[in-house]
Amino acid sequence: MNIPTSPALAEAYSTVYNYIIYNIMPEMHAMDKKFAIFDMDGTLVDSMGYWRRLWEEYLCSKGVNSVPEDIGQRIKTLNMTESAELFIKEFSLEGTPRSVAREMNDLMGEHYKNHISLKPGIADYLEGLKKRGVRMCVATATAEYLVRSSLEHYGIADYFDFVISCEETGLGKHRPDIYYIAAGRYGAKPHEIAVYEDAFYAARTAKTAGFYLVGVHDDYASRHWREICAMSDELVVSWRQKAAELALKV
Repeated sequence: MNIPTSPALAEAYSTVYNYIIYNIMPEMHAMDKKFAIFDMDGTLVDSMGYWRRLWEEYLCSKGVNSVPEDIGQRIKTLNMTESAELFIKEFSLEGTPRSVAREMNDLMGEHYKNHISLKPGIADYLEGLKKRGVRMCVATATAEYLVRSSLEHYGIADYFDFVISCEETGLGKHRPDIYYIAAGRYGAKPHEIAVYEDAFYAARTAKTAGFYLVGVHDDYASRHWREICAMSDELVVSWRQKAAELALKV
């Protein structure tokens, strides 16, 4: 399958793809699912650029100016506590994994409050799902307290029944535990739940675990957009577009 990777072509591809899903196979799309699990960063909010720079920003604040080139790749699938533990060992930082993780989370919290915004159209989309009676939650690698305060700040907290963090499970999204925990709280099976993810490794985990996968385009994950398109049951390039499509069906 020849799948476009540029934003403009990706949006055109998504439009055609979703037309097929909604009109030719209307029985198979996320809006017919009773439950939805949303990732946070890169899916609900436009924050991945800040996360990508966070480790460098934090280490610089601790006087660490020489950082191995591969450090970003090494922490890519780690949760915050695991990343903090690596930094302590690698750069001889003071503190515990928990205290260092808290410092990094607090630094990121300032970005959520002052620099990061919701992805355009996501609030309208969530409202559309709510009107259809869809139960929603957030499953994220970000610390729960940080997610809750951010959702409140953006005015969308009430759409979600609960938040689950990889900090709580102790495992990243390379394992399906966080999705299974959410499914268990809803008393639902994976195929009854739509999972919205922008990161390839997390999307692959959810899909392999049997969930209905909605691949969400994010510029910082565009390197794997081709693979996400190939495995997804549905695609999102523009939340505004998806909200408009949903409004026609509510």
